[in-house]
Amino acid sequence: MLIHVHNLVKRFGEKTILRRLDFDVQAGEFVALLGPNGAGKSTFLRILASLSRPTLGEVQIAGYTLPAQAAEVRIRLGVVSHSPLLYGDLSAEENLRFFGRLYSVPEPTARINEILDLVGLSPRRTDLVRTFSRGMQQRLAIGRAVLHDPEVLLLDEPHTGLDQDACDMLDRILQQVAARGRTVVMTSHDLARVASLAGRFDVLSYGRIQASIQSQQLPMDGLPAFYRQALEQPRQAESGEEHHD
Repeated sequence: MLIHVHNLVKRFGEKTILRRLDFDVQAGEFVALLGPNGAGKSTFLRILASLSRPTLGEVQIAGYTLPAQAAEVRIRLGVVSHSPLLYGDLSAEENLRFFGRLYSVPEPTARINEILDLVGLSPRRTDLVRTFSRGMQQRLAIGRAVLHDPEVLLLDEPHTGLDQDACDMLDRILQQVAARGRTVVMTSHDLARVASLAGRFDVLSYGRIQASIQSQQLPMDGLPAFYRQALEQPRQAESGEEHHD
């Protein structure tokens, strides 16, 4: 198992966000992590990305344990989060060159040129990132994340802030990444878009994975129907417990 999570708990003060969550991903899987706002999707991805520490539980990626072996995990990850994780006073090219050195990318100049073309930023390569729009920063963040051809790609609502052309560009990148056998875990609210990308869909609600399904197993009425049903299950259980009390 490339990603293994068992009994994961995350608390902020007295508030529990993740409640003994279990999550396993095999190498080469593309998993869409779905759920309502506040379900803990971003928190969970930040833990996988070693940007946040779990309160309790076991988290392993590629055989390395978080947070103890975070450095070993990070070199295997590409991350797109709500923050672009870029340096505003560096140009687009300088940002990629910095991360290229960080990840020991071979032939970095050729790879940087390839990435800038891929994300449509070649004409702005020498401009400072702080002058970029939100959408342009997101494009560059996507380029940063795939620069070193990571084993695992973690994306938190990556289409946010992108126009239609940029969304299509991202979809092409994700399809290429998946075709190369890389592993992708992506959160999204856009069911129509992820339905054509992911091979597996997990629904996170009430701090746990409530349901999981492979794309070929989706019902005739598609992903929205599965998603609605998955969200109803914990509500019904909670309602039943309250009635029983």
